[in-house]
Amino acid sequence: MVLSTVDWIILAAYFALTFGVAWMLRGRAQRSLTDFFVSGRGVPWWIAGTSMVATTFAADTPLTVTGLTAQFGIAGNWLWWSLLLSGMLTVFFFARLWRRAGVLTDVELIELRYAGRPAAFLRGFRALYLGLLVNGLIMGWVNLGMVKVFTITLHLDKKEAVFACLLIIALYTTLSGLWGVLITDLLQFILMIAMAITLAWFAVSAAGGLGALRTKLLALDEAQTGSGSLLAFFPELHSAWMPLTAFLVFVGVIWWASWYPGAEPGGGGYVAQRIFCAKDEKHSLWATLWFNIAHYALRPWPWILVGLASVVLYPNLKDKEAGYVQVMVDHLPASLRGLMLASFLAAYMSTLSTHLNWGASYMVNDFYRRFLRPHASEPHLLRTAQVATLLLMLLGAGVTYLLETIRGGWELLLLVSAGTGAVYILRWYWWRISAWSEISAMTAAFLGAMALTWQKPFTGGEQIVFAKNMLLNTVLCTVVWLAVTYLTRPEPLAHLESFYRRVRPAAWGWRAVAATAPDVPAVSSGWYNLRAWALGCALVYLVLFSTGKLLLGFWSSGLLLAAGAVAAAVLLYLDFARRGWESFG
Repeated sequence: MVLSTVDWIILAAYFALTFGVAWMLRGRAQRSLTDFFVSGRGVPWWIAGTSMVATTFAADTPLTVTGLTAQFGIAGNWLWWSLLLSGMLTVFFFARLWRRAGVLTDVELIELRYAGRPAAFLRGFRALYLGLLVNGLIMGWVNLGMVKVFTITLHLDKKEAVFACLLIIALYTTLSGLWGVLITDLLQFILMIAMAITLAWFAVSAAGGLGALRTKLLALDEAQTGSGSLLAFFPELHSAWMPLTAFLVFVGVIWWASWYPGAEPGGGGYVAQRIFCAKDEKHSLWATLWFNIAHYALRPWPWILVGLASVVLYPNLKDKEAGYVQVMVDHLPASLRGLMLASFLAAYMSTLSTHLNWGASYMVNDFYRRFLRPHASEPHLLRTAQVATLLLMLLGAGVTYLLETIRGGWELLLLVSAGTGAVYILRWYWWRISAWSEISAMTAAFLGAMALTWQKPFTGGEQIVFAKNMLLNTVLCTVVWLAVTYLTRPEPLAHLESFYRRVRPAAWGWRAVAATAPDVPAVSSGWYNLRAWALGCALVYLVLFSTGKLLLGFWSSGLLLAAGAVAAAVLLYLDFARRGWESFG
């Protein structure tokens, strides 16, 4: 792809704006570690929520969704659509609990919830596990997405592309901290959405329009007898595109069993970081609600349409994920190529800047300050945070060379955490969960994933094998951590009481502890939260499906689903109006 002088001017203007924002906000980030990592806890919900959305909108995301859609049909997106069930739990069950905890990172919660050496070990181990291993894996696949963009559009080799990407991010992240990340996320999100819609328009036009695209895909379905439909939102029993067995594992197990960034069971990660930086509990709840609506209901269809168009335009394309970039190269007018490349950079930078800042928060707050320099001054810790950011940049570059596909990275992360999610949920609602529960769950899940990857006990299609591996590892991990929980001592009652007073979790799972703190008002909003969770999930899925049906020309079903979305929105609004946001959590 050849860039014109205008394209290069657009790219230069984008970088100038990004670094200009970072430079203006540098003073706020340099005041304290709290300012650097959680923006002084003064961020309004719409900035915090939009930043969550922008962070999950990396350069790899449209490529992965395109690959899933081209290979498995629309139903293939249940690999990530199912995670809404977990994300909406955070809105109504966990957002306010996280904000009340008042910690700097989600890992810091460990020593607030648990006591003694096991808690200290778990905090240090999890800081390294998330900050280095998991964060490195995520940055690796995000880098890989941007590498594919650069190698196809600018013909850079992998080494040049990785270095160029990471150097840009590290510079402005170390300069401005989370405030710079938040504000640039807001600007980048607007650009990303606008150009994703633009590319979808040209992709569909190249395929002959929505009507012609639908006709060609239906014809392809007929030629692939017994494979199911590429246009199906839910899989058929023996669909080769998305087997029903895999679908049932996605919607029945993965969303609560596995840890995944942006949809952590019980909350956590950069979603928790944005909750910590929100002004108060109300803003934390609204931020996470806006994030889940925008992430699952508003963003997917431009990517899915490009994926469907790529099936028609490039039926023999080997790398399905590259179809998104190929459409951009072949069918986007030259006048828009600079903006499109800038939108990819925006998507990439919004995600990597968060992961560098988030990973550095673990390394500095939960490992370096906690175990190596507990009395270090704020200026020293700020300098250490900037150094940690640069070191994480190099780690991400190294991991990129080990990955071949972005989806492979997604699936590996889900597998190595299969079964741990239940612990992260129950630690808020069951006093008996201990540090040993988490330690054993993480260990069992990781060892199980490695054994399944090496031994390969299952055969069949990719989705079937992945679903069976997830199910088996979840069962094994759950058996292990439950046994360890009952075979080890509970946390000291005094420590549990301190946690209960500070966070005020639902009393029904903390009766033994609540009895020692009769002055703390008992919270019993479980059924109310469950109803709001169901309505929130229904709202998002109905908006998602109605939008797709209408775009593809299925008018009657689309309008019926849209009416259902309106009904869910009204019921949820009435819940808020009658009970108030204070009732959640």
